[in-house]
Amino acid sequence: MESMKQINQKKWLAAGIAFLLPICSSCSEPTIQKTNNVQEEPLTVTSLPTDAYRSYYEIFPYSFADSNGDGIGDLNGITEVLDYINDGDAATKDDLGMTGIWLTPIMPAVSYHKYDVTDYMNVDPQFGTMNDFDNLVTASHQRGIRVILDLVLNHTSDEHPWFQQAASYLRSIGDQEPSSVDCPYVDYYHFSKENKDGYHLLSGTDWYYESRFWEGMPDLNLDSDAVWQQIDTLTSFWLSHGVDGFRLDAAKEYYTGSDTQNIQALTRLNTLVKGKKKDAYIVAEVWMSRDSYAKYYSSGIDSVFDFAFANSDGNIASLVKGSINASQYTKALLSEEEMYAANNPSYINAPFYTNHDMGRGAGYYSGVNAAAMEKFALAMNQLQGGASFTYYGEELGMKGSGKDENKRAPMDWGDGTYQKLTCKGPQNMDAGIEMINGSLSQQETDDTSIYQYYKKVIDIRNQLPVIARGKTAWIEQENSAVGILTKKTEQDSVCIVFNPTDQEQTVSKEAVLKGAKTDADLNKAVDLLLTDSDAVRMEGDHLILPAYSIVLYQ
Repeated sequence: MESMKQINQKKWLAAGIAFLLPICSSCSEPTIQKTNNVQEEPLTVTSLPTDAYRSYYEIFPYSFADSNGDGIGDLNGITEVLDYINDGDAATKDDLGMTGIWLTPIMPAVSYHKYDVTDYMNVDPQFGTMNDFDNLVTASHQRGIRVILDLVLNHTSDEHPWFQQAASYLRSIGDQEPSSVDCPYVDYYHFSKENKDGYHLLSGTDWYYESRFWEGMPDLNLDSDAVWQQIDTLTSFWLSHGVDGFRLDAAKEYYTGSDTQNIQALTRLNTLVKGKKKDAYIVAEVWMSRDSYAKYYSSGIDSVFDFAFANSDGNIASLVKGSINASQYTKALLSEEEMYAANNPSYINAPFYTNHDMGRGAGYYSGVNAAAMEKFALAMNQLQGGASFTYYGEELGMKGSGKDENKRAPMDWGDGTYQKLTCKGPQNMDAGIEMINGSLSQQETDDTSIYQYYKKVIDIRNQLPVIARGKTAWIEQENSAVGILTKKTEQDSVCIVFNPTDQEQTVSKEAVLKGAKTDADLNKAVDLLLTDSDAVRMEGDHLILPAYSIVLYQ
């Protein structure tokens, strides 16, 4: 799609000028200090992506935006706040600038999270109607936002008609052997007379059924052609309603303990979906070690979530906490790029920082620098290659940890424009979760807020396609506390210098010049100051980086 958000008239995004992103509480809007040796450059105007390299916003609908006042988020609520995500207006910078949304399950289900589906081709009444969904997709596409749906194929609810009919049939035949001719649905699940690991007893029978997550979620039998016929039908249904792709839940549990079979299933699914919509985007959840989930790229799917860099113990948080240094962090980036490419040269990484199953990032840090650390961590997520993912509310530094309901607390809209859309949140969520960084309405008017900072980071990612698409290279230098890396494509390059520590750091000009194009680029960078007290600056032959700062040289 043609660009719907172009670079505005802020000089800090001028072509050839470095981007300086210190995130101390005292930082304000960047300004350019003009000198005689700096020529004003024309603004770089770039289109937003037409490919899969997007910035996705994960929405947990139940807790996001309530349009009808029942306290439960819904699809019409999401439509109402699309301008918050991306207003599609090139003349404004009031939106986040996200170019995709991932909706966690919206299909009819028993529980509030909707991961126990009872109908694969409808919308849960709590969230609205199919017409509401169609309106959401249309409005999203008008803004240049692609929509991907959570697809739960590992299991259904035990209240799904398929399971109900299979269970009723097994109860009716007594000691007879079941027949898929008499009841096709008995072949949809894994039934056994043996009480195996991960199986539960079917009441009223001596049969057990596989249900790895809990007894209310029986696992589907992906060896069944009849199940695949259903998958064919349901994916066609959602694609016909304008869906741009799917997030695949629990892909490592399709065949628990067998990566080979899981990869075969993903290969089949990828072929099926891409045969209907060539540019459909598919990203899988494979929550295991990086060495293991890297193999899943051989299935041909576009992306696998990059768990190694996520969560409180991932590479990003470890970098910010000082558990690993900048050099180690950059080497981890290089290592995974090689690993993924070896399995699929066309891979698209899927970096994320948190999601609906993890404690929120603001809880990873404490002390006077907590907000600065959170800002830096969010930026590092967006500076990874691939299609990035942001969990709703992370742009506000929302809190939430412990039980799952706390991690899915209501979006903190505050008392501004979207106040009436505030949700009540999951029923078992703990009361009094303190959102220490302020609501959206509070942060909108604070130039130093996490929200305002993150908007700038997303904007930079959008305007520099090489960040998402470039191949990473590491520039070694003496100060291991500072990282210098480059990202390059055939058309473009960017040099990124970052200081993840709470102390001012120094790096040699010579080292930076290995990534920046010319000495003149460094002079331009020096001329781009943020505040008098906290500025990335050149002193002699060294670049001085304030605490938690990032510099990008285009």
